[in-house]
Amino acid sequence: FFSGTGKKVLIVYAHQEPKSFNGSLKNLADEVLSKQGCSVTISDLYAMDFKPAATRSDIIGELYNPDHFNYRVECFEAYKKGRLAKDVLEEQKKVLDANLVIFQFPVYWFSMPAIMKGWIDRVFIQGFSYGIPGFYDEGFLKDKKALLSLTTGGDEGMYLPTGANGDIKYLLWSMQHGMMHFCGFQVLAPNVCYGMDNVTEEKRKEMLDAWAHRLQKIWEEKPINCQPSGYF
Repeated sequence: FFSGTGKKVLIVYAHQEPKSFNGSLKNLADEVLSKQGCSVTISDLYAMDFKPAATRSDIIGELYNPDHFNYRVECFEAYKKGRLAKDVLEEQKKVLDANLVIFQFPVYWFSMPAIMKGWIDRVFIQGFSYGIPGFYDEGFLKDKKALLSLTTGGDEGMYLPTGANGDIKYLLWSMQHGMMHFCGFQVLAPNVCYGMDNVTEEKRKEMLDAWAHRLQKIWEEKPINCQPSGYF
């Protein structure tokens, strides 16, 4: 019996180059978790040519209020009637099926790439991932875990409290608390691989080995404190 037997994992992956380090981290997660008995699904956003822009075309058929377009309201009403765009519905089904969602990406401008942010904009809509009320600890995805696995160009020293970019946890605040925790996810500690612009092959191997070792025991991990007190 493997620790992941029967578990389902969704990896939302955003990198243009399959041979990138992000690609290696994604492939390793797929391999290690599959060997555990997990069922792994990968949404390779660039390969899918996923549309990041949240637009009127996400709603199929007539609008709830044709006189004044409000994306949040229109998606909420369309979700209740099963009238969201096919690509959104497909991604929502993957999320609903998953016990763990891993987001694999390089940091762009202190955040995730636009294609991944667009995935969140379009997939994590009201009614599906949260309600009013029904957010943070009561978010609709509260039975699931989320993990951000990311790479940075700058080295680790740049992301210390005294570093040029400030503490890495502040950079992660909007993503871990404002996106994941808001929807109810139990957020696991991030996997951060620093300084990819200048890292040695030996260090890359160390990072991959550490990721593989962590994934072997991922189902035993407890979520981090995602309240404001855990960051500030």
